[in-house]
Amino acid sequence: MLQVWAPRGIGEISAGDDLARIVGDAIAASDEGLAAGDVIVVTSKVVSKAEGRIVAADDREDAITAETVRVVASRTSPTGHTTRIVENRLGIVQAAAGVDASNTPEGTVLLLPEDPDASARALASALRDRFGVEVGVLLSDTLGRAWRDGQVDQAIGAAGVRVFEDLRGSVDQQGRELSVTLPCVADELCSAADLVKGKASGLPVAIVRGRADLVGPLDLPGARRIPRTGPADMFRKGYDEAFADGWAARDARR
Repeated sequence: MLQVWAPRGIGEISAGDDLARIVGDAIAASDEGLAAGDVIVVTSKVVSKAEGRIVAADDREDAITAETVRVVASRTSPTGHTTRIVENRLGIVQAAAGVDASNTPEGTVLLLPEDPDASARALASALRDRFGVEVGVLLSDTLGRAWRDGQVDQAIGAAGVRVFEDLRGSVDQQGRELSVTLPCVADELCSAADLVKGKASGLPVAIVRGRADLVGPLDLPGARRIPRTGPADMFRKGYDEAFADGWAARDARR
């Protein structure tokens, strides 16, 4: 059985705060505590705040540009607002390179953590030391999805958690071999956690219990391996951008 809950008592996080201590105190004060095999899902925003990843709001567009490796698509609405879907330096494709203007101090925006996997490892290590049990940590962020409206929380950092459940080579109930089945369980856990965290509830951390089979050593591969980049990325550009490139290539051959 899967259980998911959000510990209370985590207030506003500021640059330099000891996030591991704050999260640990909230968990220790909860009725559920922490058990071996639990996965702690932490909203990346509070990690960014603790790490001081804050810039002035009037520099948001410059910050997006600085965090961008490649523009996937750019659209300007009738009101003049431009949305950029980009690949950021972490390999994640998302709107505005993850530069966030919600739930931040007035006049500021937040960048994603510098190294989400390293941040997750530091948290996991500190919580393992404090509670004496093997737990995993995931850092989550809200991402849109191609071909589907709405957003879901997905993993951008991981430590001590198997981010994929590799079912390739096993068989289904009819005995047919599964050749491509590779659920991204890290994303699934982050989405489940967001059902109790929410976006405006002041609950930035959730505990997921019931998948201890996914928890292991801190040196397991992190979430950096989840994004598809390079030759494996079959959808590198938006429709309009790909269409324009096609016409340009045709004209260049003439």
